[in-house]
Amino acid sequence: MTKAEQQQAVAILVPGHFNDHAVGRIDGAFSRVWIERADPSLVTDEMRRTVRGIAAFGGITAALMDALPKLEIIANFGVGYDSVDVRHAAQRGIMVTNTPDVLTEEVADTAIGLLINTVRELPRAETWLRDGSWLRNGNYPLSRLTLRGRHVGIFGMGRIGLAIARRLDAFGLPIAYHNRRRVEGLSYDYHPTLKGLAEAVDTLISVAPGRASTERAVNAEILSALGPNGVFVNIGRGSTVDEPALAAALASGSIAAAGLDVFADEPNVPEALLAAPNTSLLPHVGSASQHTRRAMADLCVDNLVSWFSQRRALTPVPETANLQARS
Repeated sequence: MTKAEQQQAVAILVPGHFNDHAVGRIDGAFSRVWIERADPSLVTDEMRRTVRGIAAFGGITAALMDALPKLEIIANFGVGYDSVDVRHAAQRGIMVTNTPDVLTEEVADTAIGLLINTVRELPRAETWLRDGSWLRNGNYPLSRLTLRGRHVGIFGMGRIGLAIARRLDAFGLPIAYHNRRRVEGLSYDYHPTLKGLAEAVDTLISVAPGRASTERAVNAEILSALGPNGVFVNIGRGSTVDEPALAAALASGSIAAAGLDVFADEPNVPEALLAAPNTSLLPHVGSASQHTRRAMADLCVDNLVSWFSQRRALTPVPETANLQARS
């Protein structure tokens, strides 16, 4: 059997709906196995004997991994992998990969668009035109907020945070940031605490990943520190925000406005945020262009191909970066 034929015989589990381009490539390179959802109760004896890889949008639990004793790699579609039990994967010797870099610029573009929508109320202004209000009632009211004179803080200065900062530089806005640690060679003001950053700026953009250390990190205290002229934008993970506290801050005027692309329990968006007149809300579309999703699909599958042909992952997550392929 040739190497290509050996790879073609490798079973890759794809739970639920998946990217069509990725599915096509998996079908061409491997033996695809499908189940309705990532539920260990749906794993058959045949899958236990044969499945060596998973390609998924996340949601991979320890129980599912344990149901697949031959599992070697989980190729996560997306840069965030907080819904994969990566600690358990590392303990089991299972490689986990994600899709960084290929979505960086798209998500950064979305962050800037969401920020502008939030401060200038552009979606509401378009509705004013489309529903005939311009004709009936005259010009759309002047926006209370503007980007002019703002000082932006970025929570999470990784690849996407840096790309957002480059764009904000072009707007002539001063930038500061908070990370777990200072980024070497970066000239922006660094704040060792998120509260310190919020106190120093009036516009906070969260690009922080979802993990235990960031769970509800943006809470009432942080929002209060941002101040009544404050604008909060979240393009990272919904789990990093205390959504009831955010809704309360928006209602009370503790902050001025918020722009959100991500939520804690998607696609369920709290009614208080939906009803707030000072929010701009998007349905998690940060990387949602055909161009970028195709690139993400290719990298997801390329990780599988590289693992089973060369025994190495292209973009392993840090927790499993040192794992070696089984002989």
